[in-house]
Amino acid sequence: MTDFSDRVEQVSISGIRKVFEAAGEDAINLGLGQPDFPTPAHARRGAIEAIESGRADAYTSNKGTPQLREAIAAKYDRDYGLEIDPEDVIATSGGSEALHITLQAHVDPGEEVIFPDPGFVSYDALTHIADGTPKPVGLRDDLTLDPATVEEAITDETAAFVVNSPANPTGAVQSEDDMREFARIADEHDVLCISDEVYEHIIFEGEHHSPLKFAETDNVVAISACSKTYSMTGWRLGWVVASNRRIERMLRVHQYGQACASAPAQYAAEAALTGPQEPVQEMVETFEQRRDLVLDGLTDAGLEVPTPEGAFYAMPKVPEGWCEEVLDRGVVVVPGDAFGANGAGYARLSYATGTEELKEALEIIDDATQAVQ
Repeated sequence: MTDFSDRVEQVSISGIRKVFEAAGEDAINLGLGQPDFPTPAHARRGAIEAIESGRADAYTSNKGTPQLREAIAAKYDRDYGLEIDPEDVIATSGGSEALHITLQAHVDPGEEVIFPDPGFVSYDALTHIADGTPKPVGLRDDLTLDPATVEEAITDETAAFVVNSPANPTGAVQSEDDMREFARIADEHDVLCISDEVYEHIIFEGEHHSPLKFAETDNVVAISACSKTYSMTGWRLGWVVASNRRIERMLRVHQYGQACASAPAQYAAEAALTGPQEPVQEMVETFEQRRDLVLDGLTDAGLEVPTPEGAFYAMPKVPEGWCEEVLDRGVVVVPGDAFGANGAGYARLSYATGTEELKEALEIIDDATQAVQ
């Protein structure tokens, strides 16, 4: 009888999904990592025009259409002053596939992958699927990842470490000095730095810095997507940027697992990247207003919460039984330990939902907090 692989037996369904399934139909959902804004009209038109003209009917290049890869390269020049060869880009089925092919191409069985704890749920699972050894490390009090902690965790068995800024689930943003240090660590220790930059444009204070800008070797791989910036989660369009030798190895995984990203989504992404960027700024401004509303509400309820500088999450410290009490009262939040052992005693709230719903949820949260304190 054929049994199951060890790698899949070490992976379970996300704790986030379990919370959703436990919630009532009328619950206010503060668990979704999905913007509540429509995809920009010009991105939708890009897909529609491609479909109607027949351009979206066939496979594209495995790496993605030349026009999309040129648009991605131009974005890095426009945003960060980085010269990226379009040949050094792969368009993927969301940022999730970009993470998957990066780990598959660089991690041998038993090799370690260092990542933040609490951190995005896929880092642990995708490391197991690559037959690697997860090595979660704790965060600073402000929920940022300390480069010194990463450097101390590196051993001869380390293949890669993951940096996520702005971060899910914390909303924390790494400083320019931190990113410079991460690049140095990758260079000096000859390990891969995987920079997950999916929330790169959702920043309220300061600006995003990529370790790509500071690396002296090709030991940095950058991952991003249209999902959050352009409210295109359902379109499943991301990308990975790296040196050509790394791209060619990741392409081998992508080619056989995916062939190419969805053609309509590629045309939508090209239009999103090359068209008006005002919808992005409007969305970020709204998220900042909601963030301030949520911070005030949580603080008034007596909870301690580091100020998130990006993404659309807040991660307050919560008393025992708090998540259950809030869920019982009809508000979906995600227990912090769904994102790693160090998340215990925290909860993640997403403010990617309407302002009136947030106000109602915060009133419920206030009552729930008083009930368990």
